[in-house]
Amino acid sequence: MALPKVGSIGEYIREQRQQAKISLRQLAAAAGVSNPYLSQIERGLRKPSAEILNQIAKGLHISSQALYVQAGLIEDREPPSDVITAIRSDSLITERQRQVLIDIYESFRKENRAEDEQTSQNAHPQHGSDTDDEPPLPEEFLAALEPFAATSNNGTVTQETKEG
Repeated sequence: MALPKVGSIGEYIREQRQQAKISLRQLAAAAGVSNPYLSQIERGLRKPSAEILNQIAKGLHISSQALYVQAGLIEDREPPSDVITAIRSDSLITERQRQVLIDIYESFRKENRAEDEQTSQNAHPQHGSDTDDEPPLPEEFLAALEPFAATSNNGTVTQETKEG
């Protein structure tokens, strides 16, 4: 039942951490969780809460949705994007460059979804149910994705910079 999911979420977190080339201690510090607790999660001994998953996702610079799906907290509404998979697997770019590319890609998708919804509403005003359209994403999911949306008010993507 839930036990295989616990192991799979830990394995998934470990894989993402290793792909990002960061240590367990670095991720624990970035996520704000203890090193032993994160180790237990990765080994499948502990089941993290949604809040801890959100902190780990921020530490890994990945979508919280990916962790929620792996943990069985939400169902995967869309198949994984080949574009995002390709970006994540490219070893010739840095983790920050990967995240910027993913942010840009996701902002385009979000913009297109909004345009599609607007077009659909104009074509079918006040319809009781949209049987052909996907249901909207839950509010808590959208809120969880907010930290990853690096867009300005006019919809253009901005790059955050840190100066020493």
